[in-house]
Amino acid sequence: MAKDSGAGYRVVATVKAVKGKCEAGHGVGDRFEISCLNSGGLCGFFYHDLFPSLSTFQFGGRMPWWKGDAIEIGCPDPHNQVTIRLERFKP
Repeated sequence: MAKDSGAGYRVVATVKAVKGKCEAGHGVGDRFEISCLNSGGLCGFFYHDLFPSLSTFQFGGRMPWWKGDAIEIGCPDPHNQVTIRLERFKP
């Protein structure tokens, strides 16, 4: 099993909204640490979809539409949409 080295920013995910019923059981207010080596218990489908943005975010990068050190991302399930907010903190 991979050991999280703590490289890059510390990233905390918070579930902000659930439209429908999340099949993985995520609920509004759930908080967990997440990284490129640790899914934090996030649903595998969501983690797979989120990974490219997470790797950019964790290592200090940004996209033109990202503002500051927090971003919101939606899961790939169009019928049971979960939205999480990722916040990064300096190591």
